[in-house]
Amino acid sequence: MVVYLDHAANTPMLPAAIRAYAEAMGVVGNPASVHSQGQNAKRMLEESREIVATSLACDPIEVVFTGSGTEAINLGIKGLYWARAPRRRILVPGGEHHATLDTVEWLAHHEKAIVEWIPLDDLGRIDLGALAAAIARDPADIALVSVIMANNEVGTIEPVAEVAALAAASGIPLHVDAVAAYGYIPVDFRTLAAAGVSALSVSAHKVGGPVGIGALVLGRATTVEPLIHGGGQQRKVRSGTQDVAAAVSFAVAASAVTTQLSPVPRGAVRGVDTARLSALRDRVIAGVARVAPSAVLNGDPAHRLPGNAHFSFPGCEGDSLLFLLDAAGVSVSTGSACQAGVPEPSHVLRAMGRSEIESRGALRITLGHTSTDADVDALLAALPAAHAQALAAGMADRVPGR
Repeated sequence: MVVYLDHAANTPMLPAAIRAYAEAMGVVGNPASVHSQGQNAKRMLEESREIVATSLACDPIEVVFTGSGTEAINLGIKGLYWARAPRRRILVPGGEHHATLDTVEWLAHHEKAIVEWIPLDDLGRIDLGALAAAIARDPADIALVSVIMANNEVGTIEPVAEVAALAAASGIPLHVDAVAAYGYIPVDFRTLAAAGVSALSVSAHKVGGPVGIGALVLGRATTVEPLIHGGGQQRKVRSGTQDVAAAVSFAVAASAVTTQLSPVPRGAVRGVDTARLSALRDRVIAGVARVAPSAVLNGDPAHRLPGNAHFSFPGCEGDSLLFLLDAAGVSVSTGSACQAGVPEPSHVLRAMGRSEIESRGALRITLGHTSTDADVDALLAALPAAHAQALAAGMADRVPGR
């Protein structure tokens, strides 16, 4: 039996979402067609859009379905940048997901964008003073600000409302990457839009929906240039025949997100049972501290995602721990890149001021709707031996005999 503790990468589809997906795939009709079958498909699509909108506390017209969270982030960032020409500056924290980092770096290389990296503190929170100073230097030349709502690696919840206020005071649009946050902490777009957020990205596969569909929540007054042309579907922002079956399945997962939640304002959502998930996370944190006392918990200890426990293990590679735990039947993640077999440090930890060595011993344990106490027990039972073996192996660049 494999214990799955990598929900931040992909959470298992809900059985109801799988059934809805399969059933909807049997329905023929292009939602852009005017005949009855096409209009039936359109009805299914728009009803799904309404349900997803409810889960995000926004209007249905503001939900633009995309092929992934990554596409939503690309559309939000590139679309805002192009729409704001000739402004060239983009302000973004250094610890963002690679969907953001790679997008702004592409804009710098191909579109002459000037990317300014805003520092993080040692808990992974954006430095609001540095952001304010960067804006004050020349607000008229800033195309946009982008910030993650909750860090996908270390779990720190960012002060999005404060970032929005700083950007809005100078009339600068803010894109929010809410992919890791959606379903785990409140995502209330109406409130965020009132604070100054222009666009927000999410993905279905983080809440029990299918891989292959995400959404950009785009404020009614927000203008973006499209990435894809041809047909003008979805407000002329994202052309292409829309995937009705994926939208229906996404809606089932989004509906579950809404109904599993204790009441919060305006239908905003936490998604899973956050009290149960937080208790499991705290068991992981306490258990790791007990069996590996040298391990360091990364991220904000209080303001963090309920299912995220991220550690650095001094003296060993995170990849070694990952493979040893995998061999013991426990699936986790490092959160770091590995190119050509050479372990690379976590860019998030590096942005938080950690050394390269500290950033290479990272391990991310993330829980979700299928996680149980037995899963935590299995992790904590497998960790001591895995940790001992990883310590014995040491770092990848260790000179033998030293």
